[in-house]
Amino acid sequence: MPPPDPHLQASRRANDSARLVLRGIALNALLAAVKFAGGVFGHTYALIADAAESMLDILTSTLVWAGFRVAARPPDANHPYGHGKAEPLAGLVVAGMIFFMAGWVAKHALHEIVTPHQGPAWWTLVVLAGVIVAKTWFSRRMGVAGERVGSTALGIEALHHWSDAMTSAAAFVGISIALWAGKGWETADDWAALFACVIIAFNGFGMFTKALGDVMDTAAPKNFENEIRSLALAVPGVQALDKVRARKSGLSHLVDIQVRVDGHLTVREGHEIAHAVKDALIGSASHGISDVTVHIEPTK
Repeated sequence: MPPPDPHLQASRRANDSARLVLRGIALNALLAAVKFAGGVFGHTYALIADAAESMLDILTSTLVWAGFRVAARPPDANHPYGHGKAEPLAGLVVAGMIFFMAGWVAKHALHEIVTPHQGPAWWTLVVLAGVIVAKTWFSRRMGVAGERVGSTALGIEALHHWSDAMTSAAAFVGISIALWAGKGWETADDWAALFACVIIAFNGFGMFTKALGDVMDTAAPKNFENEIRSLALAVPGVQALDKVRARKSGLSHLVDIQVRVDGHLTVREGHEIAHAVKDALIGSASHGISDVTVHIEPTK
């Protein structure tokens, strides 16, 4: 039985990821409207800032969706290895936007701190509680999906939703303090939003470096390389391995491996072993390998 088409599998993973991102866009649109209304009528800048962040999230999520749609395209004459790089490139842009949003919210939070304003309404806590639950749930769902398909962009999108939950949680704490302490503590939610920005920027840096690593063809983790070695060594006729190189390309990996075989084998026999190694690696669906280059070397 021939191994499944790796490019078709990668395309399916990209399309499934794109649909999940679309659900996130719909969630952001709904929550942005709720948070903006709550911020205006509840007299809390933290909710208005949250709403603005959610509206910007819609733009960045659209970029991620477009990245997955491009990554789902099959290889062509100009892109013989496929279009997988579109996925980490989209993630790189979104990670940069996380920095921008953290700075934007921090700037306006500082402005609100030095500007006298009315204290928040108690019912804004109910709005924030709903936002926190919805965003935390969707962030976990997207994070699990990202780990399952090996998507850096989905991981960054999960961080994006988690960042929303963090700013809302900070606002919840700040508003609670403002309501409990009374007059003179109206800026407590603004200080809370400022604190959340630091956490968001720190996590954004981690996701930025991960996306940059994918774009720059950083080597795959050592445990992934060891699994490749185990699969290749299990192929009949393979006596040893030399170099094993693997890099991530979107939602799949590209592998370059040197295999040592009996030097007295015919060219055809060596070719058959090379094909068997390639089929074994690509056939391991859990590893998401879309292409393998096998170099045959004779044993001494």
